[in-house]
Amino acid sequence: MSTAVLRRQALAIFRAAVAAADPAVAVRRHLERLEVSHFRNIYVVGAGKAGASMAGAAERVWGRRITAGLVNVKYGHLGRPPRRIELNECGHPVPDQRGLEGAERILEIAGQAGRDDLVLCLVSGGASALLPLPAPPITLEENQETTRLLLACGADIQEMNTLRKHISRIKGGQLARAAAPARVEALLLSDVIGDDPGVIGSGPTAPDASTFAASLRILDKYRMRQRVPKSVRERIEQGAQGKTPETPKPGDPVFARVRNTIVGSNRMALKAAARRARESGFHTLVLSSEIQGETREVARVHAALAREMSSTGQPLKPPACVISGGETTVTLKASGLGGRNQEFVLAAAIDIAGMPETVIFSAGTDGTDGPTDAAGAVADGATLERKPEARAYLDNHDSYHYFESLGDLVKTGPTLTNVMDVRLILVGSRKWASGAKK
Repeated sequence: MSTAVLRRQALAIFRAAVAAADPAVAVRRHLERLEVSHFRNIYVVGAGKAGASMAGAAERVWGRRITAGLVNVKYGHLGRPPRRIELNECGHPVPDQRGLEGAERILEIAGQAGRDDLVLCLVSGGASALLPLPAPPITLEENQETTRLLLACGADIQEMNTLRKHISRIKGGQLARAAAPARVEALLLSDVIGDDPGVIGSGPTAPDASTFAASLRILDKYRMRQRVPKSVRERIEQGAQGKTPETPKPGDPVFARVRNTIVGSNRMALKAAARRARESGFHTLVLSSEIQGETREVARVHAALAREMSSTGQPLKPPACVISGGETTVTLKASGLGGRNQEFVLAAAIDIAGMPETVIFSAGTDGTDGPTDAAGAVADGATLERKPEARAYLDNHDSYHYFESLGDLVKTGPTLTNVMDVRLILVGSRKWASGAKK
């Protein structure tokens, strides 16, 4: 297989993964099985990058039975807006005023539901940032500053969401508390390792097993206690001392009529990617859907796998495709432009330099990667020959401009879904091994 063919195959495999994570299909399939004729009112609320697709599917199934609804979505992720459910565009990954206003209205809608009503909550990746409702006296600006610090320090999504839940009025089961005693049906498109409902979107309708004490430990782990705004620090410290009420925990009566259902996940996407790879003639292995850690280190492991397959045929004989998912983190030490997928590909490109018929691909299933218009990037063994300054760009976290100059950014536009990332290693030949031994 030529490198050009491998590049095309990588994009096709990725598209198969995204198609399998179509939230509209998943939501429609689930809602068609629900009997809702006995509910007086049906309210639809939620947040996430896939919010438009999920809301549209709910409206197509239930139509005029929906009384009212509001879903917060990321700017540019509207798709075809539904008629009965309002879509509110707002900021991500740093929350903004529109997100705050939408979150307030969502809490109000849930709060007006009674025992004979149903609240359908649609949650997908990005919901944590898209539901900013800071607990007083924390302001939106202080919430924004805390989010920026968390994004820059290298905290993983579980750690970020633990803190988010404890400075919020809507996260960590608090939306479910507002909706009680109504019936709550929450449909979740998972973008987190392990598919924990308490972590997806910071768990607005799920019991929260995390605590203020855990939040304080995270601040100390990343040496942020004195760097976060005073109001945030004081709330976390008072909560850890038992002076501020905790979020609702497992077993709390507010969850008696709540059901959280995972309707899409990274595992489902990787399964579809593997099926497409096998159909295309690759020996295929799904490495894991739970890969996390520092992006550059994860990239080095993937590059090592590529070298091993090329030299020994282990763990797969070429033509080979190794697929992985999950979500890595980037600890920022410079001010370049990029995202974790682009940085992964750039770091891996350095380690596979000189290998023929080898392609590294990584992209976010939501169609965006960090604060850029790209989903990710693609590289091969000749990438550094075309632009040797890869190390300098990597050190500056400037992967976007590196790949932009080569035309190797992966740009899909908003996919209206989000089930974390898909990474691919494609090796088409073992020629490199014989050449390297001479």
